[in-house]
Amino acid sequence: MQEQQMISEGSLIADLYERFAPNVLKYIRRHVATREQAEDILLDVFVAALEKPGFAQLDEQQQLAWLRRVAHNKFVDLQRHAQRHSHLPLETVEGMLSDDELAPEQVILRQEAHEHLRMRLDALPVTQREVLRMRFASGLRCLEIGQRINKSEGAARIILSRTLNLLRSSYKRNSEEADSE
Repeated sequence: MQEQQMISEGSLIADLYERFAPNVLKYIRRHVATREQAEDILLDVFVAALEKPGFAQLDEQQQLAWLRRVAHNKFVDLQRHAQRHSHLPLETVEGMLSDDELAPEQVILRQEAHEHLRMRLDALPVTQREVLRMRFASGLRCLEIGQRINKSEGAARIILSRTLNLLRSSYKRNSEEADSE
């Protein structure tokens, strides 16, 4: 009896797939970047149809509408996931760095330089750190920075300039101290 039911369900899914897969795949392809992604989503859609109780009792239009709605939800999920977890191909990253930059010594030196910068930034007053963050991390202009810290554009420009000069002089002092040792 169970074997008969499995064969019946298998032929039902095969029939559903033959009737609706081309239409649903075309719908998905309009919304995703690659054919492979579309085929993966299509597979997920038909697995969901198999798991949905009472799907077979829906009429043909209701089945197609349900499959499209599930497909829509699946590619929206894919886009959300892609936004949260952006990936770069390894070849792209490797191409951005020269062989010298990948050398362990260079990596350690870069890490040390970043740590020194972090220490210097931590020593700055909060307003100066925020101005640097808004300018260089967020890409804001002095007018926008001034608005956010309730100061004029000129005042924001002065804070930014003085902060950069302070960091430069700190680096210069460190360099001179290292040279004198």
